[in-house]
Amino acid sequence: MCIFCAAIPASMALGATAKARQNRERQEAEATGKPAPKPVVPAGLATAGVVALLATGSVVVHTRLMM
Repeated sequence: MCIFCAAIPASMALGATAKARQNRERQEAEATGKPAPKPVVPAGLATAGVVALLATGSVVVHTRLMM
C-alpha cells in the first residue's frame, strides 16, 4: 500500500476525532448557557480537503509513476 493510500484512513480517523471534539465543546457550551465556540477551521471541511488531496496524489502515483 502506498503512503497516500495508507494516509487516507488515518486522516479520516483524525478528522472524525476533531469533529467529535468540536461537537462536544459546542454541546458543553450550550449546556452551561455560554455561546458556542466558533472553530477556526471546521473539522469536516478540513478533513474533506485533506482526503481529496490524498486521493488525487494516490491517483497520480498509481497511474503515472507505478507502471
